[in-house]
Amino acid sequence: MDKIKVGIIGAGNISGIYLENGSKFDSMEVIAIADLDVQRAVEKAEQHGIKGYSVDELMADPDVQMVINLTIPQAHASVSIRALEAGKHVYVEKPFTVTREEAEQVNAIAEQKGLYVGSAPDTFLGGGIQTAIKVIEDGWIGTPIGATAFMLTGGHERWHPNPEFYYQVGGGPMFDMGPYYLTALVAMLGPLTRVTGSANISYPERTITSQPKHGTKIKVEVPTHIAGVLDFACGAMGTILTTFDTPGQSTLPRIEVYGSQGTLLVPDPNNFGGEIKINRAGASEWTNIPYLFSNTDNSRGLGAADMAAAIIEGRSHRASGQLGYHVLEAMHGIHDAAAEGKHYMMKSSCEKPALLPLGKRDFEIM
Repeated sequence: MDKIKVGIIGAGNISGIYLENGSKFDSMEVIAIADLDVQRAVEKAEQHGIKGYSVDELMADPDVQMVINLTIPQAHASVSIRALEAGKHVYVEKPFTVTREEAEQVNAIAEQKGLYVGSAPDTFLGGGIQTAIKVIEDGWIGTPIGATAFMLTGGHERWHPNPEFYYQVGGGPMFDMGPYYLTALVAMLGPLTRVTGSANISYPERTITSQPKHGTKIKVEVPTHIAGVLDFACGAMGTILTTFDTPGQSTLPRIEVYGSQGTLLVPDPNNFGGEIKINRAGASEWTNIPYLFSNTDNSRGLGAADMAAAIIEGRSHRASGQLGYHVLEAMHGIHDAAAEGKHYMMKSSCEKPALLPLGKRDFEIM
């Protein structure tokens, strides 16, 4: 099939893996990259033999059919909307947008113009979580009744060169890492109907210990320790803990799913592969489950490639704008519930993403 021609906006660190993987997929070809710092875009472009230019030039390029938006979260909505207005499909890094209102606007414009919009994370399309979904759907743990998710780490000021935005609106552990965990849970168990939670700013001020800003103080604007409760439409109930406030190591699993006939240990949703184990009722030990799907290495861009294939084939895609908005609303809902002391009833829903086809090789989408 013909490939969808893609332009990347944002030449930061994450662009490297999108550039490396982008043209390996059967459904898309990265032909250009742009950045506010045009020289940085040109340097990245020269490394990969593609065009490098300004954002304005990319938006005006008729050869670019789809934009991969790798800008900072605060710019996600404005860049996505501008690309849609230019008649281009859009796939955006997580979070989908910063606010629910922005997300609604992005989806509305895409629908109005008949364009596709998608959102990271796409790690749930990796062989690890796809295998976990298949195990659940085939009934190996019986009827799902619950799930737990844990993301515990110390602050990014220890290692990131520019950690300030992690503590500003649009940041925090829930908005930074929550999309991976919540997207994986929704992919396994379906949409949410209600959330609640507690949240706290454990340390109102942080000191950067990484270079080049060592010693700089950060005023923390968002909760950094959040505990949420999740009610799924299927009847299962989940819990999620995300924090930047635990520098010591944790022994908790990333995700476990509990069913009427057993428990499933799910890989780290920040990765495409990882260990999958099952403990069925009556068993004394855990059993390792082999991968049933490919793309277990760093396959970032898989969601964009699936969207490109969907554009060509005229079907729905898996890492959709509806899924991105549903996860965004859940994250906000947990924060709202914590601030207001009450449950948050979800207003949106989404389809549970379809499994990828079995037996496909790496970097192939159908």
